[in-house]
Amino acid sequence: MKTVAIQGVSGAYHEIAAREFFKGEEIQILECNTFPDLFNAMAKDPTLLAIVAIENTIAGSLLQNHTLLRESACQIIGEHKLRIEHNLVVLPGQKIEDIEEIHSHPIALMQCETFFSEHPKMRVIESVDTALSAKEIVEQKIPKRAAICSALAAQKYGLEVIAKGIETNKRNFTRFLIIAEPTLAAEMIKEITPNKSSLVFSLPHEEGCLAKVLSVLSFYHNNLTKIQSLPIIGEEWRYQFYINLTFNDYAHYRQSLDAIIPLTKDFQILGEYREAKTPE
Repeated sequence: MKTVAIQGVSGAYHEIAAREFFKGEEIQILECNTFPDLFNAMAKDPTLLAIVAIENTIAGSLLQNHTLLRESACQIIGEHKLRIEHNLVVLPGQKIEDIEEIHSHPIALMQCETFFSEHPKMRVIESVDTALSAKEIVEQKIPKRAAICSALAAQKYGLEVIAKGIETNKRNFTRFLIIAEPTLAAEMIKEITPNKSSLVFSLPHEEGCLAKVLSVLSFYHNNLTKIQSLPIIGEEWRYQFYINLTFNDYAHYRQSLDAIIPLTKDFQILGEYREAKTPE
C-alpha cells in the first residue's frame, strides 16, 4: 500500500487530490502539520510519496513550496488539478446568523472575500489548515464558530454545511504535485511517456540571458506554460527561475535542455511527468 504525505488533517483538499490521483488504489494518508514537516518526513522515509499544492488560479503560486521542492531533491512524478469548492460548516443546529467567527487557512479565506463582505459581522481568523479548523469545532464543541473547508471534511467530522460554494470565483482550481524520492520516482515513472517538465535555474548577470534561454526553448517547440522568479537569499538582485514546459517530442525537448544548460547556472530538473487535465 502506498503512503502519501499531505499537509493538513484528514478531509483536507490535499487528501481529496491524493485519492483522485491514485483512484482505484488503496492508499494510506500521513498527516503533516506544515509543508516543512511534510518534506522532513520524506527526508526520513524514502518510501513515502507526497502531494503538495503548488499554485491556485486565484491565489497564485505557493512560493514556499517551490523552494522546499528544489532544496529537497525530490522529483515530481505527476500532477493533479482539483476544483476547489469551499463550504461554511458548523455544529449541527447552528444558523448562519449565529456565527461570530470563521476560521480557515489564509488562502481559503482569500478566496471567499465576497462572502465576507456580505456578512461583515463575522470575524475572520486565519488557521493552519481548512480541515483542522473543522475538526477543532467538533473536538472543542465550539458554538458560534464556523470553518471553511471541503465537503469531505464536514462529512468526516459530523458538521453541517450551512453555505455551499462560497468561493468568490467558481473557476477556482489548485494544481498539486505528486513527488517522491529520486530512486522511487525513477521506478514509478519508467512506464510513463512524459509531456511536461518542471525546471529551475539561475542566470549570470549578462544582457539578454533570459531571452536567449526562452528563444532556445521556443526553437525546439516547447510550450512555456509558467515562469516564476524567486530571489536568491544572500545574493542581491539575483533570482531562481522556475519554469514549466509542455512538449510533444521528448527527444527535441531533451535537445533543448542540452542547449540551454551552458547558458544557465544551478540547472535542475524537478520532474518529467504527464500533464493533468483541468476538470470541467
